[in-house]
Order: sequence, then C-alpha cells, then structure tokens
Amino acid sequence: MSPISIVVITLNEEKRIGRLLEDLSKQSHQNFEVIVVDSNSDDNTCEVAQGFDKALPALTVHKMEGRGTSLGRNTGTKLASHERLLFLDADVRLEPTFLTNALHQLEKRKLEVAGVYMSAEELSLGYRLGYGLFNAGLYATSFFFPTAVGACLFSTKRAHEEINGFDEEIVLCEDCDYVRRASETWRYRMLPVSFWFDPRRLEQDGFFKMGLTYLKANVRRFFFGEMRNNEMNYEFGHYKDADNKC
Repeated sequence: MSPISIVVITLNEEKRIGRLLEDLSKQSHQNFEVIVVDSNSDDNTCEVAQGFDKALPALTVHKMEGRGTSLGRNTGTKLASHERLLFLDADVRLEPTFLTNALHQLEKRKLEVAGVYMSAEELSLGYRLGYGLFNAGLYATSFFFPTAVGACLFSTKRAHEEINGFDEEIVLCEDCDYVRRASETWRYRMLPVSFWFDPRRLEQDGFFKMGLTYLKANVRRFFFGEMRNNEMNYEFGHYKDADNKC
C-alpha cells in the first residue's frame, strides 16, 4: 500500500493528542508520517506530541503563530512528503486496522478524496441513533452535494492543490466546501470504515443543538453558497475540557 502523510491539527489538546498518537503507533500499516500542526496552543500540546518521537519516527511538530482549522490543514499539506493525505483532529481515536482498511478501499475504488463515517459503538442508544442518521446523511449527500466530517478526511496533494486547499475564510463547514469543490473534478464517496471522536463536542453544544446547527448550515450552503463571513457565529476551538469550562 502507498505511504501516507497524516496531518493532525491541534489547539490546547494536551489531554487528547497522546491517545491519538498512540493509536497511530499501533497501526497495522506503518508506512506513514505524522505532521502535528498546532494553532499556537496555550498548554503543553506540542511537548506531549513531541514525546512520541520514538514511537513515531516520522513525526513533525509544527507550531503556527496563527490559529485556524483550514490554515492548519493547509500548512500541514505544505509540509507533507507523500501524495496521499489524511486529515485528523486531535480528539479522534482509530482502530489498529484503520489505515490498512481505508487505504485498501481507496486503492480499490480509485478515490482521490473520501469521507469516513463516525462510530458510536461505545455511546448510549440516543447517540447511536443520532450518529446513524448523521452517517446516513453523509452517504446520501455524497452523490449530489457532498458533506464530510473534517475530523477524519482523506485526500491527495494533487486534489488539494488543484482546488487550492481549504478555504481559510470559511469557519463553519470548511470541510464540506472542500469535498464539494473536489467532487467537481473527482468522484467523492464515503469509505466503509469508521472513526471515534471525543463526545465533548456534543455534550457541550448539546446533541440536538449541534445537529440542528449543521443541518441549517448545509441547507444554507445548498441554497445560498458558502459562508465566508461567519454568518452563523461559529468559533474555532471553542470546546473546553469538562473540568475547565472557562
């Protein structure tokens, strides 16, 4: 299987970045590099990440002066050595066979850009039902108006450069905009694999409130185009730890 560059964006994730990097160190497919792009964190995120330099020999930790999801992913792509890309958020968790299974599907289906489903295996019934509906929406829209979860998204340097990367003016649904533009040139599909991520996002925003926010955002995008002026007032990195909600 082809090598892959894994770009992980972080902002004050010292409590979570280690778990993801440990997951990556245990992958059955080991032909990859990891590029941690930090948005000038106030905590020890970079130090914790750098501590994995022995477990992950091909590890780069890059601290930016600015902040931003799209800025971080674009910066990581510029530092990437390999053609195949995987964008991850710091609170993602992966099974040991994730890369092997995903790369097999990408090569088998000849996909440049592809999304990944969210797993709710360890969550309550309510969350599982909600995730099921969300995943169904990801699958359905992939055929006509692609949406995606940027926390776990595959691409290539060729596709990334062709569409000029992530739009740094977009704060909400920048991942959906990315795959929509990519789908105008390449076939976009969801892979039959899944990832798990920390449910604090849902717990802090509220499950239904967050779902409604993204539903409204994508309906608005469908009819009026992308939101480049933060029309829905979404703040990057607003999630806090349960014991530190200031």
